[in-house]
Amino acid sequence: MILTKSGGILGPIASVLGIIMDFLFHITGQFGIFNVGLCIILFTIVTKMLMLPLTIKQQKSTKLMSIMNPEIQAIQAKYKGKKDNESMQRQNVELQAVYDKYGTSMTSGCLPLLVQMPILFALFSVVRNIPAYVASVRVGFDNVVNALMGQSGYVEKILGITDLSKALNGTAIEKFDFTSADKLVDMLNHFSAAQWTELEAAFPAISNVIAENAAEIAEMNSFLSLNVAEAPGWIPSLAWAIPILAGLSQFVSVKILQGKQQQNVDPDNPTAQSMQTMNNIMPLMSAFFCITMPIGLGIYWIASSVVQIIQQLAINAYMEKIDIDEMVKKNIEKVNKKRAKQGLPPTKVSSTSATLEEVRANQEKVKRAEEEKRQKTAMQIEESNQLYFKNDPKPGSLASKAAMVQKYNEAHDKRNGNKNK
Repeated sequence: MILTKSGGILGPIASVLGIIMDFLFHITGQFGIFNVGLCIILFTIVTKMLMLPLTIKQQKSTKLMSIMNPEIQAIQAKYKGKKDNESMQRQNVELQAVYDKYGTSMTSGCLPLLVQMPILFALFSVVRNIPAYVASVRVGFDNVVNALMGQSGYVEKILGITDLSKALNGTAIEKFDFTSADKLVDMLNHFSAAQWTELEAAFPAISNVIAENAAEIAEMNSFLSLNVAEAPGWIPSLAWAIPILAGLSQFVSVKILQGKQQQNVDPDNPTAQSMQTMNNIMPLMSAFFCITMPIGLGIYWIASSVVQIIQQLAINAYMEKIDIDEMVKKNIEKVNKKRAKQGLPPTKVSSTSATLEEVRANQEKVKRAEEEKRQKTAMQIEESNQLYFKNDPKPGSLASKAAMVQKYNEAHDKRNGNKNK
């Protein structure tokens, strides 16, 4: 389907991102460089830097969760298998108490992601259809479209171009609106060099306009001898370097991101396991998408992964220096300000190291109680065996059964005699 500007909540976000990209295009233009590929790279760096505070907040939340997990898992183990309402309510209350103690909430880790998701989808829309959002890039397309729409019978001539359906990007020819300037710009944005040559031959009256603007568009879209508007496709070529690099860079990025988190994955948590599987599949998905979509999107994907790798290395070094107790203290202070406004008493600050020791001590206590119970049960079984089966005749014989009855009666009389005393 041909892409125009996104609607809904993504529309305004994509428009703002388009303005940023247009500004960057003007900046590079001051140095005589009008290149969409370079602009995509600069655009990726700028947007990644703008989202850096959200990324750091997300990393802090992840580190705090790694400290909280032993307590959360202990509570979940305590109520494992209990599905009645009372047990579920108690579990929720105890879990909430843990979050309160650390000055965070069950949704705090999701908020940065929820904010980033619309931005990421809007970025995708802008990079995939740059002429719709970047006015400086669209100028050349508008020059051609205005000239075409001024020619009589231009629709029939356009329909004669070879492989036109590929330029329509999935939209059926009979459903395509050739009277819309936006749609024609989208179509021209997906034209190959051969199709531009055919278009020029089909309209000799405006061939100079088409040739001049087509040359400018080709120069803007050329990045390392590749057309950023074309997809690499399934036929092996130099363009395959883009999906391969996209997959490799995504793989390295995921591994660096997982580095510290790998040890905190709960093997019994299906959600955590699903996320780990998805992280392993993502590099392959990146390579697949970059084969079937415009090269410009692959350039964005590679640039995004490279910037993310650099950011993550810096964030990891920063996170190593963070004092968890100090971070919890600041969280509690923020929570207490909100509680004070609501007329509620302040929450106490707990030392995370002391809390972990308490959790471990409780776990050891439970293990000792289970071991004592097991030993007691084993002793009772041993005593019963000694009482009823020691020096017995052959098992299953009448003599063994008679001896068992006799020993039972003796034990019964002995217990009754002790009670009477």
